[in-house]
Amino acid sequence: MGKSKELSMDLKKRIIDLNKSGKSLGAISKQLQVPRATVQTIVCKYKVHGTVSSLPRSGRKRKPSPAAERKLVRRVKSEPRITKKQICQELEAAGTQVSLSTVKRVLHLHGLRGCRARRKPLLQKRHLKARLKFAADHMDKDKTFWRKVLWSDETKIELFGHNAQQYVWRRKGEAFNPKSTMPTVKHGGGNIMLWGCFAANGTGALQRVNGIMKKEDYLHILQHNLKSSARRLGLGRSWVFQQDNDPKHTSKVVKEWLNQARIRVLEWPSQSPDLNPIENMWTVLKKHVHVRKPSNLTELHQFCQEEWSKIQPEACQKLVDGYQKRLIEVKMAKGHVTKY
Repeated sequence: MGKSKELSMDLKKRIIDLNKSGKSLGAISKQLQVPRATVQTIVCKYKVHGTVSSLPRSGRKRKPSPAAERKLVRRVKSEPRITKKQICQELEAAGTQVSLSTVKRVLHLHGLRGCRARRKPLLQKRHLKARLKFAADHMDKDKTFWRKVLWSDETKIELFGHNAQQYVWRRKGEAFNPKSTMPTVKHGGGNIMLWGCFAANGTGALQRVNGIMKKEDYLHILQHNLKSSARRLGLGRSWVFQQDNDPKHTSKVVKEWLNQARIRVLEWPSQSPDLNPIENMWTVLKKHVHVRKPSNLTELHQFCQEEWSKIQPEACQKLVDGYQKRLIEVKMAKGHVTKY
């Protein structure tokens, strides 16, 4: 016997109205040509739930048992890189055959979603130890200390390299329409290397590096930009210079010059770009520069200089004043990478 058609909302409401007027179930059934059992069901439902609308149904029973679901979730949490296909194969070997969509649905119900893995530096035990020590040694430093730090780093900016994912509206069959595609250029169309520095009071020098930077090139940059940037930013006499542990930075000639110039250097844990707020400044710079769509390397360098100088001191100070939060994050992550 086929499934009967559900009564319309108007007919259900007429049944309730007639029942409220005092008519019996049999009379309503005869008048509206509806089975008495159906009339009784609708009236009882209205008295209990106060509505004649369809209530949520439980749906089909889930194929994976609760125990299988818990096992699936534990498996994914212990091995986040496992694929849905591998999960299906493991469940099938255990006697439960499910589809890829079922695995996806179960994981979504438990708040687990497939995401692109963030690229972060490889941290070994010595790196974790150094990062935790840095956080512990500087946790008690207040804002006045961090405002005296001159942060520095190098970055590479590609001419057409800022190609993030782009979504377009298109019809079926228009995937390769020029309006629906994103043009790319081999090797980013060329790039420039920049050295820059900043402090809580604003941005310092931004120097272009020609070719591959050697220790002599780095020393030349420091000699011509470091002290002048510190003076321009009003850091006074007791300022501290930050640089990472690149071999060029820690070379003998650079160390000797820093000692002779009486420049204090912040002891820095290796593999810790997330502890350097200038990384956030590079992100802002690249975003603003590529919005202007430079057409050649000369324009790219020019736009970098202009946009670097436009960064407001308030933005710099906000980054520096929140530095203690980075140290707290490192401590909470037990030395591992943080969100910064």
